[in-house]
Amino acid sequence: MATLEFFFDCSSPWTYLAFTRIQPIVARVGANIVWKPILVGGVFNAVNRDVYERRANPDPRKAAYSAKDLQDWARLAGVKIIMPPPVFPVRATLAMRCALAAQDEGKVVEFSRSCFEAYWSDGQDISLPEIIKTVCAQAGLAGDRILERSQTPGIKDRLRANTDDVIARGGFGSPTLFVNGSDMYFGNDRMELVEAALRR
Repeated sequence: MATLEFFFDCSSPWTYLAFTRIQPIVARVGANIVWKPILVGGVFNAVNRDVYERRANPDPRKAAYSAKDLQDWARLAGVKIIMPPPVFPVRATLAMRCALAAQDEGKVVEFSRSCFEAYWSDGQDISLPEIIKTVCAQAGLAGDRILERSQTPGIKDRLRANTDDVIARGGFGSPTLFVNGSDMYFGNDRMELVEAALRR
């Protein structure tokens, strides 16, 4: 059985799309998926600082097309994306630590879906504990317990380790996907290539 590692941060709209689109692919192919929460800001700071310059000084033509492109993809994926949400960019450290805590309870997919929806569809600030509690409730998790677990050294170390891992393996953003350990793909628009690789 092929294995797919999915490195992701809920603060990226393109990752929301990829998260939504990869699941039926994995189900069709029968692959094993390993979810890897990361801090994409840590990746940018280490290897992709140009993203901050592009945000600060966007080319108006590219920005207009990118906005259209995002909504075209959202329509195709059947999700609602507000761009930009009221708080953008958002500090996702708490959310991604909580994703790891949810993973320990077997609910990383449910938590992450709820987190993506809260931020990108509903415009909620996922850096706030009270919003994370609501996200947890919608995922069938006890918010207080997840928040408490998110502050433990083990969770913090794992988030840092996942982020360091994707950087060490050549990643530069979210989502980054690896098929069978070494075959890397980046972005929402590589799903057909990922599916082909999983079938090989």
